Amino acid sequence: MDTSGVDHVRIFDTTLRDGEQAPGCTMTLEEKLEVARQLARLKVDIIEAGFPAASPGDWAAVHEIAREVGTPDGPVIAALARANSGDIDKAWTAIQPAAKKRIHTFMSTSDIHLEHQFRKTREQALVLIRDMVTYARSLCEDVEFSPMDAGRTDPAYLREAVAVAVAAGATTLNIPDTVGYLTPDEYGAMIRDLYENVPGIENCILSTHCHDDLGVAVANSLAGVRNGARQVECTINGIGERAGNASLEEVVMAIHTRGQFYGAQTQIETQELARSSRLVSSFIGVPVPPNKAIVGANAFAHESGIHQDGVLKHRQTYEIMSAETVGLDGNELVLGKHSGRHAFRNKLHAMGIELENEEEFQHIFTRFKELCDRKKRVDDRDIEALVAGERQHTHELYKLEHVQYTSGSGLIPTATIRLIDPDGRVRTDSSQGTGPVDAIYQAINRVVQRPNELIEFAINAITEGLDAVAEVTVRIREQGVPGGNGGART
Repeated sequence: MDTSGVDHVRIFDTTLRDGEQAPGCTMTLEEKLEVARQLARLKVDIIEAGFPAASPGDWAAVHEIAREVGTPDGPVIAALARANSGDIDKAWTAIQPAAKKRIHTFMSTSDIHLEHQFRKTREQALVLIRDMVTYARSLCEDVEFSPMDAGRTDPAYLREAVAVAVAAGATTLNIPDTVGYLTPDEYGAMIRDLYENVPGIENCILSTHCHDDLGVAVANSLAGVRNGARQVECTINGIGERAGNASLEEVVMAIHTRGQFYGAQTQIETQELARSSRLVSSFIGVPVPPNKAIVGANAFAHESGIHQDGVLKHRQTYEIMSAETVGLDGNELVLGKHSGRHAFRNKLHAMGIELENEEEFQHIFTRFKELCDRKKRVDDRDIEALVAGERQHTHELYKLEHVQYTSGSGLIPTATIRLIDPDGRVRTDSSQGTGPVDAIYQAINRVVQRPNELIEFAINAITEGLDAVAEVTVRIREQGVPGGNGGART
């Protein structure tokens, strides 16, 4: 395939599937919907909305995303399925409301997976690939197949497996470096080898899916693009299994900045990258490292005198892209405590924030006015934090009316809390703990009498200064509750 011209690279976002598999990164249905809405504003080509066979909740989330976000002018909505008819049926029913649908099925091809995990021979795996891709194609015109652990698969057998999938009707061939084993040279060569040696593959889209175990997921993905891949599978902030996936923002901006080198372009609205990053970070409670490329707090900061001098004279001396390009322009909100509802509503609309109803708007507007009384400067990040906080509210069973604690050198951390229970009764109790936060939760546990363990307590400043808006992440594990993340609840 000639890649000397400028080709469209499709961005396949798997934040809601592979990204959410990272420990502690689970999201509620409403949070998944909000991320999907933002991905649509970002103009990703494909959203892998989940793995419907994993649980009824995952099926419901995929179905709702397909219904709301899968509009005719929106992204393709994909669902993952193992190579069995039951999974494929669940994927197909889940994505039904979407205007543009895709079934993504997979089967391992490496000898280590076939022998130790699937207990199948190479020949049995080929039959399964043929039958299940054929079945998926009988339901859906758009079928993606992934030979899992392709990076450790015998090259001759990989070509054979991919050829079987092509002949069975796959329209996209995704080549995963599932365990992040390959180097960029090896990964690029693997993509090139498949293009040159698999009959009929010229009629398909070849895709990358790279993990970051050796820190080269983005480099491998770009090596794939350089060698003919025209879809990249990635996640916001690079979240995902183990060390994560290729970072969407890094892949996109590499192609955006070096388009001539890669002979490619994407349709991504790059100004939405920072907002997408912050949204996902706030929902999963994992802060973006300051030195994170593209969207980190230091990505466009300059402290060295030489660098500062150069940037002041000409920004391109030390900046290969502008902060404005990725949505980090830091636009200050021109509204203040005297602003009215109409102006605030227009500001939300300009930021691409669509609220569910008037009650939600009133809550956020009230919190905005309270914030204006406390802060000298309010910007877009504050507004995004207010909206994210409002949308994470759940039905309130107990109301924390008062909290008081004592702690210090030589003192035993002690907390007293006052709760209002679901029947309106005031309940007061005290407890000790290893620290003030633990003491507070021990006191709450004494009132609620639902044994649980505090897994995480983290505070992350959204903006700067003593009056900064912050987000607080609390994770507890309730005893006797099975499920993902050890029963953790956020």
